[in-house]
Amino acid sequence: MTAHRKMADTLEVRACPRDRTKGILRVGQITVPCALGRSGIVTRKKEGDGATPAGRYELLHVYYRPDRGLPPPTELPCYSLSPSSGWCDDPAHRRYNRPVDLPFDAGHEKMWREDRLYNVVVVLDCNMSPAVKGRGSAIFFHIARADYSPTEGCVAVAPAHMRLLLSLVGVGTNMLIVP
Repeated sequence: MTAHRKMADTLEVRACPRDRTKGILRVGQITVPCALGRSGIVTRKKEGDGATPAGRYELLHVYYRPDRGLPPPTELPCYSLSPSSGWCDDPAHRRYNRPVDLPFDAGHEKMWREDRLYNVVVVLDCNMSPAVKGRGSAIFFHIARADYSPTEGCVAVAPAHMRLLLSLVGVGTNMLIVP
């Protein structure tokens, strides 16, 4: 018989007082460092401002690089990335803030990156339903750079922390980003 483990309801993110580009992510008794956007946490997100948007966002699903590891242990839906995986960040395009296949003729982000940042990436329900033009796109929870340097507006953690956190979350878990 398998024991049912209670999934975490909320991952809470707060900026560090002395450096708005770095933060603390808490879930239950677990606290880990995280990287935030270069403009810190804001209540009014705009496309390209480099800010992490304050709010409560559901963790929707996970993408991962199958050539760089197995899918993370999680109850969230998992999908493998491919070299043709992209994400539209062009506010004028009808696919704004949605996954797209590359090549793609409008502004986009490549999801199959040379660095490790999107080896595991969680899509947050930020400006998704519906997507409001110019209110921000590709706001993800992903892998941080080794030095926790700022993101473009996402929340990022170390690979080992990502695997731990994903093992604690499931459908219905939210990320609360506190201004």
